[in-house]
Amino acid sequence: MEYRRLGRTGMYVSEISYGNWITHGSQVEETAAIKCVQAALSEGITTFDTADVYAGTRAEVVLGKALKGIPRQSYELFTKVYWPTGTGKNDRGLSRKHIMESVHASLKRLNTDYIDLYQMHRFDYETPLDESLRAFDDLIRQGKVHYIGFSEWSAPQIKEALAYQKAHDLDRFVSSQPQYSMLWRVIESKVIPLCESEGIGQIVWSPIAQGVLTGKYLPGKKPPVGSRATDKKSGAGMISRWMRDEVLEAVQGLRPIAEGQGLTMSQLALAWALSNPNVSSVIMGATKPAQVKENVKASGVKLGADVLREINKVLGDLPEKDPSKTESPKPRA
Repeated sequence: MEYRRLGRTGMYVSEISYGNWITHGSQVEETAAIKCVQAALSEGITTFDTADVYAGTRAEVVLGKALKGIPRQSYELFTKVYWPTGTGKNDRGLSRKHIMESVHASLKRLNTDYIDLYQMHRFDYETPLDESLRAFDDLIRQGKVHYIGFSEWSAPQIKEALAYQKAHDLDRFVSSQPQYSMLWRVIESKVIPLCESEGIGQIVWSPIAQGVLTGKYLPGKKPPVGSRATDKKSGAGMISRWMRDEVLEAVQGLRPIAEGQGLTMSQLALAWALSNPNVSSVIMGATKPAQVKENVKASGVKLGADVLREINKVLGDLPEKDPSKTESPKPRA
């Protein structure tokens, strides 16, 4: 495993992070989830990403159990706040009330007294931005959070927040957590250039495009039984955008490239995302320890310019690049 600095900070993260979005507490039994975390630790992964909303807060509980007994200073723990965690009208969003209540609940579930990176899981159109930013700044000053970031914010939203933080001498965002893969490149034209200039690193999710870039989905064939494309609880709705024959055929065209580099399709996808210098870490999920051990081999892989050009040629116009696709839910009103 190799490590990179998170943006312009002095904190290092593993090039490959372990995330438990749709696995812990839902798709995978607790015992199996703990084995995956143990495999991640044994392979050199030190960065673990979760969120209060995952599996209705159960994902944080499972991750807390899995990391119990591991020296706290030996790993980096990331979580998030925004999505509903209860039925109350204030159990969501980025109000000071919800942020403060959520961070304490996350700390308890994760069995820790601080969070390395706390992230605004989406942009909140209902709460004044200064209220959210000042609450996050207070958490840093209280020692409950070390660094702060955001997930799926547009370039104008990022600019507005950074300007306010600078004007009021608040701790600044250091990370962005967007979806990013060979097929989903909406951050490349605006978000990444802005983040590069501001010292913000990307921690990207779904680098394998919900499993499509593994090559296991074949054009003209039904998805494998038990795969994500067949499980409505584990992202079938999201993966459906790629389940078109033209996409699946193009993905199969990546197989000779992967083989030529001595990589699996998954490893190629992860290495591709890591080839972007603004990416600090890529988040991988797993339901089995074997998947962890396979994917970590993408760390340290350097893809040459000729390989990157060939990937672009194979995929053609299929990748989504429209920056307007980075969006947060509109106000409930």
